[in-house]
Amino acid sequence: MSQLTPAAFRELHARLRAANAWADPERGALTALTPARTAAAAALVRDGLAVALGARVETTAAPDNPEPAEHRMTALPTPPALPTPPALPTPPTPPALPTRERQDAPPGLAFARDRFAMNVHGDVDSHLDALCHVSYDGTLYGNVPAATVTAAGASALSLDVLDALGGALAGRGVLLDIPRLRAAAWLEPGEAVGAEDLRAAEAAQRAPVTAGDLLLVRTGHRRRRAELGPWDVSAARAGLHPSALEFLAERRVAVLGCDGNSDTAPSPVAGEAYPVHVLAVQAMGLHLLDYLDLDELARTCARLGRWTFLCVVAPLRLPGATGSPVSPTALL
Repeated sequence: MSQLTPAAFRELHARLRAANAWADPERGALTALTPARTAAAAALVRDGLAVALGARVETTAAPDNPEPAEHRMTALPTPPALPTPPALPTPPTPPALPTRERQDAPPGLAFARDRFAMNVHGDVDSHLDALCHVSYDGTLYGNVPAATVTAAGASALSLDVLDALGGALAGRGVLLDIPRLRAAAWLEPGEAVGAEDLRAAEAAQRAPVTAGDLLLVRTGHRRRRAELGPWDVSAARAGLHPSALEFLAERRVAVLGCDGNSDTAPSPVAGEAYPVHVLAVQAMGLHLLDYLDLDELARTCARLGRWTFLCVVAPLRLPGATGSPVSPTALL
């Protein structure tokens, strides 16, 4: 796939920004996801199958996950077993985790409780990017100043904009399986998906991408990771070529999802580490779903012989958030 010069990238950025001038200044490309299109997508549920598109949350450090999610128990339903104390001396017993939800809970009643923390924008766990996630030349999507994102959160373009849509997204999902198109198990790190690949996949699968769609592009990232083990994806990963974004603008796609983060590494643009993020989020107002698990969906779609479905995305409702962990669902 050809390299883009910085000048060519800026020209592409300007074209895509102009091409999406129709979009709402707050919702961005979600403007194309109308109630009528959501209602039409519901008719795609024929077999009553639900497939989770979110990967299992990783709590172990790895080359692509230096800051893994943290999950710890804060209360146990039964007292933990204590070790046999040494003969001499007897150290003080460390405090046990509480076994009741409330101190005034009646005898015999106890609750298990836990706590979860995660780096939302990591390179392993599935998440949704808000439009305030990417700043370029000091501005967010729609020329909103980057300074609107502070230590207190984002005052503009956060996931709060989804409140106008009921706090969740539901629409016609389309899976384009690029390894299937290329008769490969997966794309190797560094391989890029171009607009010609997207057109060829939609033709081969008889799944044309239309306005308001939630487009999911499979590179085989999850399968490669499962079979060969994790690697440093900051240095090498498969993704979309920046020029492929013109296909998305032409079709007025509402959301872009990938089993990677949609960006190829090494970057095909000198000096731009995440060109697809810049073009999609900052220029086009396109919410991104990063690091999905699309393998089971690909198997299901191949078995059923259809690659479109009702796709539901329900992020956590975190005020001022630049993103959220998420596990979208495909309903077929």
